[in-house]
Amino acid sequence: MRYGNVLSVFVAMLAFAIATPVRAGTQETLDAYIAQQMEEGAIAGVGAAILVDGKVAWTKGYGHADIARGVPFTPDTMMNIGSISKTVTGVAMMRLVQEGKLSLDEDVDAHLPFKVRNPRFPDEKITLRQIATHTSGIADRWDVYKRAYHYGGDAPEALGTFLESYFVPGGANWSADNFVDAKPGTHREYSNIGAGLAGYIVERVSGEKLDAYTKRIVFEPLGMQHTGWFLADIDRARHSTLYVSQGGMTIPIPLYGLSTYPDGGVRTSVADLSRFFAMLLNGGAYEGVRVLDQKTVDEMLRFHYTKANKPDNVDLAEKNVGLFWQSKYNVTRVGHGGSDPGVMTDMLASLDGKIGVVVFSNTSLSGEDTKYYANIFKAVWEEAGRMRAERGAKAGDSR
Repeated sequence: MRYGNVLSVFVAMLAFAIATPVRAGTQETLDAYIAQQMEEGAIAGVGAAILVDGKVAWTKGYGHADIARGVPFTPDTMMNIGSISKTVTGVAMMRLVQEGKLSLDEDVDAHLPFKVRNPRFPDEKITLRQIATHTSGIADRWDVYKRAYHYGGDAPEALGTFLESYFVPGGANWSADNFVDAKPGTHREYSNIGAGLAGYIVERVSGEKLDAYTKRIVFEPLGMQHTGWFLADIDRARHSTLYVSQGGMTIPIPLYGLSTYPDGGVRTSVADLSRFFAMLLNGGAYEGVRVLDQKTVDEMLRFHYTKANKPDNVDLAEKNVGLFWQSKYNVTRVGHGGSDPGVMTDMLASLDGKIGVVVFSNTSLSGEDTKYYANIFKAVWEEAGRMRAERGAKAGDSR
């Protein structure tokens, strides 16, 4: 999700070993390499999964979910996943679009008890498509947004209350600086609060809280048994401790909730998120369960920025987006990542969707130390490519 990645601490031994080189020409196995990066980066726990051709091909946990109690980090360990949560909010939004209950291009005010207007462009509507492509002009004013985090439990402030105070002139958190100085649709400004607003609109239109709605249409149908939004609704015994690092020490931090929970509040496991990811990569269905139609998924995942229609501050060689769907690594991979205190996560696929990787870490890193997490992701990604190449070679041999 949002602000800077922070660091963590010591790590432990791994589980099982596979004898596959991380990179051609080296003798290191994937497990040994991940262990090395965790130790050098002082990362407490890591979970990872590889998807090949829309199916989970490999998954594993490393290190600890709780160092003090010696609890291992496994593919079933739960933790909050930061901004990957926006993709869940996106699926909920697109389900309502599919059912004809929402339009991506209508004024969001049609579904709100208050108006959302950039005071510098009061006659310009703001749409869900703009929000989901981060071109709405809604900004995250940091001195306000940081107060959306509540340490020690779920946030007591309701989503609607926070948003109304932010968007209504005269509200406790209103300011013209809650918007960028650009006409809606013309400038890219990544907005967590905008995603919170999209989730609130889902609630208003569906008649259900986002957590209940996504449980009904996504989590339960896909068999995501270890997934939820609020600490009050999950098995805390399965939830990882979160860590930050300071001065080479691993410091556990309290779990926390968010007033703007649709932008980053999902708590899930690598195993569960892999099912969700596979559903998207398979055109909206997984293991016989359809969540979205193929046409709806295509609209959610297609790149929206074009030469004729792109924000004024975007280089298409470096960035493109779907609806709550992001490119990464200079538009060579797509999906979403997340970063929060004690959280570093990625859910990324190749552009053709043939390989996908999910990586969780319960330890946030900062500065140059983020390279250790990046190295782990790169190693898992390389293994995913090797696995698919091997599968392709075997298929060729069988013909």
